[in-house]
Amino acid sequence: MWPQGQRAALAVLSIIVLLWRKAAPIEVPQDPRILQDLKQPPTIVKQSVKDYIVDPRDNIIIECEAKGNPVPTFWWRRNGKFFNAEKDPRVSMRKRSGTLEISFRNGGKPEEYEGEYQCFALNDFGTAISNKILLRVSKSPLWPKEVLEPVVVTEGSSLILPCNPPPGLPPPNTFWMNSAMMPITQDKRVSMGLNGDLYFSNVLARDSTMDYSCNARFLFTHTIQQKNPFNLKVLTKEPYNDTLSSLNDTDLYGARNIPEFAPSFLSPSGLHSSKMVLRGEELLLECIAAGVPTPGIKWFKKGGDLPERKVKFESFNKTLRIVSVSEEDSGEYVCMASNKIGSIRHSISVQVKAAPYWLHKPTNLVLAPGENGQLVCLASGNPKPTIEWLVNGETIQSSLPNPSREVVGDAIIFNSVQIGSSAVYQCNASNEHGYLLVNAFVSILDMAPRLLGPKNQLIKVIENHQAFLDCPFFGSPYPDVRWFKNGLGIVLDGVKYRLHNNGTLEIKRARPEDQGTYTFVASNMLGKAEDQVRLEVKEPTRITRIPEHLSANRGSLARFECKIKHDHTLPVTVSWLKDDKPLHFGWMSKYKKDEESMSIPNINSDDEGTYTCTVSTELDQDSASARLIVLEDDSLSPSNPSAFADRPDPPQDLELSDLSARSVRLTWVPGNENNSPVTEFLVQYEEDRWKPGEWQNLSSYAGNQNSVNLQLSPFVNYQFRVIAINKVGQSRPSRPSARYQTSGSPPDVAPSGLKGWGTRKNNMEISWQPLLDTQRNGPELRYVVSWRRKDHEEEWNNVTTTSTKYVVSDTETYVPYEIKIQAINDFGRGPESNVVIGYSGEDKPSAAPADLRVPKADSTKVNVHWVPVEPSSIHGEFKEYRLYYRREASLAKGVKVTKEKKTKGFYSDVSQNSGILTDLVPYSRYSMYMVVANNKFEGPHSKTVDFETKEGVPGAPKFFKIVQRNTETIHLEWDKPVEPNGILIGYTLKYNTVNGTQVGGQQVQSFFANETEHTIHLPDRFTRYKFYLSARTQVGSGEVYAEESPHFANEDFITSGTEACLTAQCLPVLIDATDALVFATPPPPLPSTTVPTTTISTSTTTTVAPTTAATPTTAAPTTAPTTTATTPATTTSTTTTPATRPVTTKRVDMNMLAPNIKIWNLTVDANSDYANVSWKHNFPDDSSKFVLEFTLDSNGSVKSVVEHKPPIKLAGLAAGAKYRLRVYSHLQPSITSEYVTFETSGAYSKDQVDIATQGWFIGLMCAIALLVLILLIACFIKRSRGGKYPVRDKKDLPLDPVDQKDQDGSFDYQNENRSLERESSDEDNKPLQGSQTSLDGNVKESDDSLVDYGEGGDGQFNEDGSFIGQYTVKKDKEETEGNESSEATSPVNAIYSLA
Repeated sequence: MWPQGQRAALAVLSIIVLLWRKAAPIEVPQDPRILQDLKQPPTIVKQSVKDYIVDPRDNIIIECEAKGNPVPTFWWRRNGKFFNAEKDPRVSMRKRSGTLEISFRNGGKPEEYEGEYQCFALNDFGTAISNKILLRVSKSPLWPKEVLEPVVVTEGSSLILPCNPPPGLPPPNTFWMNSAMMPITQDKRVSMGLNGDLYFSNVLARDSTMDYSCNARFLFTHTIQQKNPFNLKVLTKEPYNDTLSSLNDTDLYGARNIPEFAPSFLSPSGLHSSKMVLRGEELLLECIAAGVPTPGIKWFKKGGDLPERKVKFESFNKTLRIVSVSEEDSGEYVCMASNKIGSIRHSISVQVKAAPYWLHKPTNLVLAPGENGQLVCLASGNPKPTIEWLVNGETIQSSLPNPSREVVGDAIIFNSVQIGSSAVYQCNASNEHGYLLVNAFVSILDMAPRLLGPKNQLIKVIENHQAFLDCPFFGSPYPDVRWFKNGLGIVLDGVKYRLHNNGTLEIKRARPEDQGTYTFVASNMLGKAEDQVRLEVKEPTRITRIPEHLSANRGSLARFECKIKHDHTLPVTVSWLKDDKPLHFGWMSKYKKDEESMSIPNINSDDEGTYTCTVSTELDQDSASARLIVLEDDSLSPSNPSAFADRPDPPQDLELSDLSARSVRLTWVPGNENNSPVTEFLVQYEEDRWKPGEWQNLSSYAGNQNSVNLQLSPFVNYQFRVIAINKVGQSRPSRPSARYQTSGSPPDVAPSGLKGWGTRKNNMEISWQPLLDTQRNGPELRYVVSWRRKDHEEEWNNVTTTSTKYVVSDTETYVPYEIKIQAINDFGRGPESNVVIGYSGEDKPSAAPADLRVPKADSTKVNVHWVPVEPSSIHGEFKEYRLYYRREASLAKGVKVTKEKKTKGFYSDVSQNSGILTDLVPYSRYSMYMVVANNKFEGPHSKTVDFETKEGVPGAPKFFKIVQRNTETIHLEWDKPVEPNGILIGYTLKYNTVNGTQVGGQQVQSFFANETEHTIHLPDRFTRYKFYLSARTQVGSGEVYAEESPHFANEDFITSGTEACLTAQCLPVLIDATDALVFATPPPPLPSTTVPTTTISTSTTTTVAPTTAATPTTAAPTTAPTTTATTPATTTSTTTTPATRPVTTKRVDMNMLAPNIKIWNLTVDANSDYANVSWKHNFPDDSSKFVLEFTLDSNGSVKSVVEHKPPIKLAGLAAGAKYRLRVYSHLQPSITSEYVTFETSGAYSKDQVDIATQGWFIGLMCAIALLVLILLIACFIKRSRGGKYPVRDKKDLPLDPVDQKDQDGSFDYQNENRSLERESSDEDNKPLQGSQTSLDGNVKESDDSLVDYGEGGDGQFNEDGSFIGQYTVKKDKEETEGNESSEATSPVNAIYSLA
């Protein structure tokens, strides 16, 4: 039921809708040609959350993005006053955006910027505003310093250890641990409460074996603050020993003479308390009791049951959690604590309040001059929210008067709007628990008619089918539409023609005389637009001679005919299927076909099945099927001299015996089987009362029977016949038996299929399946139908009829009824049916799903969320939430899309609020809206929402051609994919030599997106290649296009410039990028006019990364063909030694390397004309050279250098230029790093001052050098005198309970190093006590034990007491292996030793 406030709001909405039914806003099509000229007020599309908590260590970003035409400008208010971001050097605003960025790189505290912010976006047509964003800085204060005295308690008593964590922002999470950093075990007796305190229902002696410390985890700063531990002392009457630890608590109480007592509540106190919770939040109720034995907790709700689907019991039943609280969850909850001594109850009164939530949110309104419209704003809450209207960010009372605007209740009515009255309206619904703010603009649009579709369309339609002449258009005011044929106006009488609301002309049944040119004209006061559509009516495609069922002997020829007739102007395709799977025809195929038939030579048992002939054109298709039965040929068997099997002879001598009221025995003599055993006998009957002369199947029996007992029906005059069946077919029917009459009786069964469903909103049609003739059991069969309202104490209404349906009139809309039925005849009444539930008719749903949105998008699927409708608004049985969506455009440039509207249904239940929309095209823009549907109607549309899919892998290249120019080279050409599914970054070409079924090592080359051709030099004319080409986006490689170079035997027939792929003989094969390939032996050469192809099949799945290939399974060859890659700007070639000139080459067998050989962590430190480049790899030393390939972005020129190992200095770069760089193996080019983009710094101009030539700079450098020299000399002098210096970093620093904590009692559990992080005010990340920090950020001990570095502590000393480091060879080796350089000679360590 609706709450009273919501019912009143809906009543107001209904009145407004009835009064302004004609106020339909204009739906602007999402066509770029319309949108680029469409002037619209601003719309906020992105903003920060209302309660915005920021990390004090990060810069602050307050988001505010808006769209509009003209592009909006932005300004901010802070704490209700204008905020001038330009005057604050720390604050900047992003270009074409209102997003604020506050940087603290040059000082300042984030706390200075706390406050309430609001963004304003404005253009010439209005001002949109954001929510009020409350900015607060996260805080993680220290735990108060306190000294905790030991807690002394008697065994068996209850105990509460308080936590009282410091108040952080947001509040910290608390948990309890002991000094060994192990969590405190919680159970029915010991548990932590919601406030963080640790509760003991009763204390046992074993509880004193540990201390207890409360910990607070602050999420923003990733730190844990630890409170000083409690030391618990338990006073016992008897000593505690470990032998009692195996006892459970109940037995332990008796063993230790602990007095038992009834439960009492530790939390909450008293017998009654209250709790307020907001709608949609979680309700947490807690009851913790003391007692011996430990009490158990149970929960109840007065006056009702606990909501099973939402309730959860936690913390050993001590906590009751209800998720997503609603008004129905208010009431009085009772918790009962009990043990064997007694029980106690505590009642908690729960009151559910509600922050404002939308019932109807105003949406953008586009109107033509002179039109009417409305903005409706309905919200509910507890207490009821107040509604305030604003215009362009100011109260509507203070705005300029507008005679066409009137505020009526919670709505604004617009009447006869005029140009210049566009504005952005804000509805603010607020109560004491929160507020809602929404922007909705009113845009007054005037535009002459424009055509949106292609011009001069040609539409083809099959004769006698519907034809739709579509001519999409837009204009404001909405244009008048007219259609003309051959210059004459069309009479829209509704019989032959129908004009749809969108201007589409429907021809209900197209005939040849309807063919011709149609003219479309759209006009309004600002102009008109027209277009022509050509309609062609085609003959239907038909199969005039269908294939017939066929039985043939094994080894013979089977032939199916399929003669067709079609329109001669439409190309036709004839295909054949076997058991719904397509057949493939070719010179190696067993199946042969011509224009009118398909034949199968030398048939066997595998050829048995159903064959379907399908003929199709671009407009229609027809199909017909026939079955092939393969017979065994027994002509060579001496026991069967007959050459062919045939149908069996009919059974003979039918006799009836064992006559009874409901059965009879039928006996017959089987006929000749004709060389095929009888598998089945079919018994048929004929009766002369209901269907005289018609034979009907009664039952079937196994082929080895000839006497059966037949079950019969009352009041039927039977005669029988028998048909024998073998593998060839059916015999002729036997001669009929004598007749047998059964006696009558009341019906044995009730009619089946009883149902009730409304055909109109005020009726219910009851229908059922009539009894079969053999179920009548007597004359004058009638049906007694009964019905009554479900859950109403009413008498049954009934009617007697001979029909199979009955209509109940004057019903309410969609209400349930109980229905039953009974059959009667002249012999009496049959049994009543079971009561079924039927429903009266449905009406149109009255509400639309609200807040349709896409919170998460992938490349091919998105998550769709919406606010469900109320069940009562469906006015029928819920069928589905139906989502209409359409691909509007591709985000890739130059890709055309067909805007086909599709649907997706979500069927769960009416409360469903999310679903997944799949099968989307990557990198595209979609629009969608949603309706709710019952079984007959759809409800109103939700608002139309646009969303975009992410990038995906591209489709296959549009084409891939191999051109053999001569016997020395192969030239490859290709084109970009039809569906790039993203931004193309290049292509990957993989190829290997092929010799029959032998496949050589694979080579891989990468190309940029603008490269579409490549030439390969052949080592000899007999070399053949398999090529696999795929396009790449940032996501990865897409579909692979596979081709094979021509065989050398056909080279005589291919001249220079001739493509290797001729007509249909060369079939490209599309394979998945992750499939490994196996090549079958090629077929024998065809005549000289054809080019042979190779069959490709897929096998074991592997993974091919876009930039890093898997390790080859064969050793890298020492010889390879010369490869040349051509780009528009420059040519790069990589040549290895040809096979005709063998040389000794140092190489590494890649099979011997680790299977995960790779290059990673490519880093570039760029200067003006050079860059320092380093990378990591796991190649063996001296096993490979590395090629650095760098591309200049401005002209695409590519250069490369060969190096042995990193790091290197890459010289000769242009100043102020942008480069793309990668590193790959010289021996294995497929092993490559990711691309890295870097930019060199600009060169110094003549006007700039070189700092290196300034006197003050030279003097400063000299002073620093002199100071460093003095420090080094002092270091070495002190060292020679035996001074103390650190020898090495200590490893595995132990963390004892004292050393591991900071001075303030906290410890950091975050492992990230923040090298440039500002120091936190609460000093969360202090170093360990008694330690110093090294230059690389690691913590080292300040003092080293001399014994650690000596031999068993027998270190030697000089006369002055200095230590002589007598290290063993083993120690030196360990230190050298653990560190790249020795610390003993480091100047940095020497400086440390002065401390």
